[in-house]
Amino acid sequence: MAYTERLDKRKFDELRPMEAKIGVVKNAKGSASFKSGKTWAIAAVYGPREIYPKFLANPTKGILRCHYTMMPFSGSGERIRPGKSRRAQEISMVMEKALLPVVDLTDFPNSVVDVFVELPQTDAGTRCAAISAASMALAHAGIPMKDLVSSIAVGQVDGTVLADLSYGEESYPDVEVSDIPVAMLHNSKQISLLQMDGEISKKDLLKALEMAKGATEKVYELQVKALKEHYSKE
Repeated sequence: MAYTERLDKRKFDELRPMEAKIGVVKNAKGSASFKSGKTWAIAAVYGPREIYPKFLANPTKGILRCHYTMMPFSGSGERIRPGKSRRAQEISMVMEKALLPVVDLTDFPNSVVDVFVELPQTDAGTRCAAISAASMALAHAGIPMKDLVSSIAVGQVDGTVLADLSYGEESYPDVEVSDIPVAMLHNSKQISLLQMDGEISKKDLLKALEMAKGATEKVYELQVKALKEHYSKE
């Protein structure tokens, strides 16, 4: 097992420095910023509002739509092409699926709640930062929610299970690497997102998921702290 010391000297279960703020987009119904290392996500919520085109309307409840965008010069790797991409569309769908278990839109039939997430800077874990920011923004917007969703990536580099992989670890050369984004509901510990890129044994996957429980708890604590600090100033 060659990977015995992380590139940034963190402990195996240690997260990158995190920062969370509420109310960062003034004209939005609700907004939040979430930073994890060099990855920075800004989420803005608009609605509930009338949905267009009309055929998308659901007469029994509102619809949640997520829009994920990385800015052209945000990436640690190659320049991001502006406009929609298959990856952005996939992550937008993943965000919706991760957030839907906590959002209750039954009081808003024929309407839509739009969540826009922009990433001005990235260094791995973008969908996790986007989900964590979006969850806070929805809470700030006053959307009825059963819980907060907290998200982090775990994984493995050359046989070593790690929390919150950096871009350097995701792209570590000539060894087996797995990246496992996880989103979790705080109260029930229900997993609302579980994806995997790479290969990992069942034993190490279970170890990684157990590590994810502790990691998402730290994200949750920061989310709650940011919300409390915002409302204590009002």
